[in-house]
Amino acid sequence: MKILTAHRILIATAVAFFVFFAFWEFRNAASGDDWATGRAGLYLLIALALGVYLKNLKRWYKQL
Repeated sequence: MKILTAHRILIATAVAFFVFFAFWEFRNAASGDDWATGRAGLYLLIALALGVYLKNLKRWYKQL
């Protein structure tokens, strides 16, 4: 397995984790946790950033 493939798998797993965790926090926000909405937004932002990184990974890898 190439290092790029392994890196893609790890980043894709992290994206899935952060999306799941964001929805988990949105559920906590419905139960009255005031900070849960902020955390959920932060986790979605991290998932988005990692998704952009994953999308551009091959191009950046070629520049190395």
